[in-house]
Amino acid sequence: MEDGEREWDLHLRSLSNLPNDPSSDSSLLPSVKRLHELCKEEKKGGQDLIARVYPHFNKLFQRSVVSLSQSHSSYGLLLLAILQFFLDFGDVVLHDADLSLKMFFRSCLSREFADPVVAEATLDFLNVNKKKILTSFPTLLPQFFPLLLKLIAWNGERLEKPFLKVFPGLMSPGSFLPLFPSIVDLPILVVALEKVERSSGSLIGNSIAAIQKSTAPEMLLALMDEAYTGSTIGDGGADSESEDSSTIDAADPLFLELLKDENDGLAERHWTSPAIAAALQAAINTPQSDRLKQILKMTPQFVDMYFTLALCNINDSLICALIPLLMTRSDTMFPEKIFSYEIRKRILEFMLAAFQRSPDFIALLKKPIIDRLGEAYDSPAKTELALQLCWAIGEHGGGGESHKDAARELFESLELLLYENLSSSRLGLRESSLSSDSENIRRSSQSRLLCFVVTAIAKLATYHPELLPRARVSLGKVARSRISDARVWRRARDFLGLLNEPAICLSVFGPSRPAYGHIQNPGTVNWSEGGTKMVAHIPFYILGEQEGPPFHDFTFSDMLPRR
Repeated sequence: MEDGEREWDLHLRSLSNLPNDPSSDSSLLPSVKRLHELCKEEKKGGQDLIARVYPHFNKLFQRSVVSLSQSHSSYGLLLLAILQFFLDFGDVVLHDADLSLKMFFRSCLSREFADPVVAEATLDFLNVNKKKILTSFPTLLPQFFPLLLKLIAWNGERLEKPFLKVFPGLMSPGSFLPLFPSIVDLPILVVALEKVERSSGSLIGNSIAAIQKSTAPEMLLALMDEAYTGSTIGDGGADSESEDSSTIDAADPLFLELLKDENDGLAERHWTSPAIAAALQAAINTPQSDRLKQILKMTPQFVDMYFTLALCNINDSLICALIPLLMTRSDTMFPEKIFSYEIRKRILEFMLAAFQRSPDFIALLKKPIIDRLGEAYDSPAKTELALQLCWAIGEHGGGGESHKDAARELFESLELLLYENLSSSRLGLRESSLSSDSENIRRSSQSRLLCFVVTAIAKLATYHPELLPRARVSLGKVARSRISDARVWRRARDFLGLLNEPAICLSVFGPSRPAYGHIQNPGTVNWSEGGTKMVAHIPFYILGEQEGPPFHDFTFSDMLPRR
């Protein structure tokens, strides 16, 4: 027992006379860890040592935080060790660790996230204490998710597994919407951080927030110019004052948005600015760093987890608010071919899953959906988005039978899209400048779009019978147009035949969800009703694309046994 007391006193004395810069004393960290272990042993029999140690730990924590800005040494491991004590024994010494945790993120991690040792130790600390942090401090991780994204963006695949374990804690009602664009923009964050490092030196020990608030505006301007254009103020030499070397505004919103440490809500990202266009072009034209390659590979996995958690844990109102953001971002991301494909694929899959779970979203979001349909010609990504939205409109009846007004407006947008393509396709406005391969792609894209639109019109009219007359007019125009792709007008002709067969039409185009107490499975005909509902000729599509009217004349009731 005397040996134990002697050890206590030895470590406590090392904490009594603290230097102005605690990081200069290498014995502090071992003493903190050992006293923590002794407190765990002591807690079983009493709380005397815990009460004796706490004032020293608290003083050391405060002294370290104050010394951070004047020191270039690392405090991360020391502060994490003290934080562990606060979490383990805070109920004993009546210490609320919330303020201490925030001080660590703001003062220490913002400076040392690029230190691989501190980054790994931070993730380990968060995982070890995940349950307590999520229970007692539920807003901590959602508040500082931008800082943790900087940590993983800079440290890469080595910390991917521990970061994925922490990731669910980043999501909350307040962080759900701003988290998505921050994840998708991780590659651009890497580009910005690498250029900041080239301009200002090592990121370890330098707070980017402090750089942004620097009293030397010329340094900040040079830094931002380098981050976006790859050049510095001095690159112009004698002509440095010329128009070519003009710098970006010091309050450039995207720069501040990318490199922030805390969640301050969903902010507009100014992707249309010339500075961003120049930054993206420079990133494409230069070889990718290992760090950028790693984040391009990891980001789709983060998006997968984000969408999985969203469908499991997030309420419908937030998911509904997310969908317009997804529509906007599906065409705005880091321009790397494989990365863009992987992210867009996941965005479209999530949107369709959200519509499947809550078809009402289609009616609630009719305005942004109609706007996206109007942009179907602007780019291949927007064309693909419009295709999927057409499918969702038809599949879910424009929101369902109770949303007739929204269905009518969506139907009118589909009609407009159809007629524009039939008269003079906007997809072909620049046809003369396209190569033969590009022209084939354009025609294929147009035909695919028309097939989706024709199908959506037929399905929408099946849900809402009052739209049947207009649907027949639209499909009739397509069937008579005989445009170059026979698949389109043949599909319109077949659909016209289906619309005359109510039971078959309902089985093919009808809802897959329960309606009026009956479950209707698309593609399954309810043969027991054939004697009363199927009383016309077999639809054209059953005849294997044979031209002309059916060569026989009988009804389904002739084939079905009567009771």
